[in-house]
Order: sequence, then C-alpha cells, then structure tokens
Amino acid sequence: MTEYVVVIATYNAMPWIKKCLESCIGMNVIIVDNKSTDSTVNYVEENYPNVSILPQNQNFGFGQANNIGISYALKQGAEYVFLLNQDAYLVDGCIDVLIDMQQQNPQYGILSPIHLNGKGERLDQNFSNYVNYRNNPDFYSDFVLNKSLSQVYDLPFVNAAGWLLSWEILETVGGFDPIFFHYGEDDNYCQRARFHNFKIGVVPTAFLKHDREDREVIESKTSNYLANYERSLKMKYGDINNDNLGDLKHLLKKRKRALVKLLLKLRFSSVEALRKEIHITEKVIREVELSRDNNRAKGKHYLT
Repeated sequence: MTEYVVVIATYNAMPWIKKCLESCIGMNVIIVDNKSTDSTVNYVEENYPNVSILPQNQNFGFGQANNIGISYALKQGAEYVFLLNQDAYLVDGCIDVLIDMQQQNPQYGILSPIHLNGKGERLDQNFSNYVNYRNNPDFYSDFVLNKSLSQVYDLPFVNAAGWLLSWEILETVGGFDPIFFHYGEDDNYCQRARFHNFKIGVVPTAFLKHDREDREVIESKTSNYLANYERSLKMKYGDINNDNLGDLKHLLKKRKRALVKLLLKLRFSSVEALRKEIHITEKVIREVELSRDNNRAKGKHYLT
C-alpha cells in the first residue's frame, strides 16, 4: 500500500480526540499540539503510544501546525498526507478510496471525502454549501435524479477538515501560508493549487464525520469584526489568480481620506475604529505583497 501519514493539529481536543483517533487505528498518525491547556497531550501519550505527538510551546494556529506535521511526514517518506481535523472521524476505507482515485487521476492535488455531520445522518451544513450548484451543477442532481455518480466532482474549494494531499502538490505549492492564523488558510491554499494547475475534488464514495454543528462560539463583536476584516482582505487580495493588489492600495487611500473628513467634522467616536482598519490594511498590503511573490513560484513553501 502507498505510504501515507495522517496529520492532526490539536488544541484542547479532549471532547473529540478519542473518537478521532479510534477512526485512525492502524494508521501512521502525527499530532501537532498547539499548546493545549487541557489534558490532550497526556491523554494521547498514555492511550495511543503508536501515535507520534509533537507538543508545541505556543499556539501556531491551524495552518502552521499542519505545516509542522506535513514536514515531519515528508521526512518519513510519505507519498501522501491526509489532514484530519481534531473533531472529524474517518469512515472505514476513506483514505484508501481517495488514494486509489488520486492514482487514477494525478491531476488532483487535493481530494476530499464527503463530509457528514457528527452523527453521520446528514451532510455537514458548511460542506453542503461547498457542493452547491454554482460550484458544481452535477453533484446534487446526480444524487437526486439517481444518475450514475462521477468518480470525482470538481470544486473550486472544500475545507481542510479532511484533505488528501499528494506529494506533487506539496512539492509544487508547499504548505499553508502563515499570514493566516485560523480560518482562510484553506481558501488561500485552494487558490494557490488552482494557480499551479492542480484540481480539487470530492470523491462521492469516501466519507468522514465532522462533529461541529451547534457548537457555541463566543467572541467580542469588536475583535471578531477586525479579525474578519483582516482575513477577508488577505483571502481576496492574496489570491494569486487575480491581479488586484492595486485595488487594495486604492482602498487604503480611500480609508485615509475618510479619516481626514472625520477629524475635520470632529466625529472622534468613529475615528478610532477607522484608524484600526487603516492599520490592518497597511499590514495586509505588506504581508500580501510578499505572499503573492512567494506563492507564484513553485516550491515547498512554508515546509521544512
């Protein structure tokens, strides 16, 4: 069997890690732990001695933690790396089906199984949006009309809760761009994959369960807004398929003109929020300029 390694980035994973690892029994698994404050590391070390665990001294976020795991896997000679979320569980045969499909269709750098919800009783809600008519007009139609299913369905994006990455894409595109800490890194990776002529697909005969619905997320509105603002700029203007960086620089000029108007009108209550947006925009321009130049070139970017 072709050598593959499962890479799982964890952070306070105790609610899911047992079911996650039980779904990977008999596989070569690497965990990169982002300095969990619960007992994730101790639990894995005590109960899964065959799992390689790499505890970190800080929280590197999803992308960089996976880069550490991918680098470790490649040094072990892995031909494929399967990225698995800590809250996702493989359904029997999932990875074997994906590898078989990739070997028949090497143009696919990223292959994903179908994502079910945690109970396996329906599609994961977000996944159902990725396979909508705009992204692939055949996916739902083939199921509903009882047509013969395609071996693989092309998509512009599917989230990285369960990705099979080929050796070729890792050598050509590299790892996740570290300008993204959490969320957006998989969007950016798919953009880069398409730029370098790799396809992204979902295989309808492979499945995983993603146990994330109805989870409560609590964030302050202010910090959430600014984080989303920064991430949205990076996702839009970091896309190397589009030559749109000039638009971002124009946006910065507009923001600065708006700031002057607010100061002249003595609307000081709105000034601070706009200052923060300007600071973020300037930061993103610097990061995205370097990122775009780097990501256009072929190579094992961000991997060691």
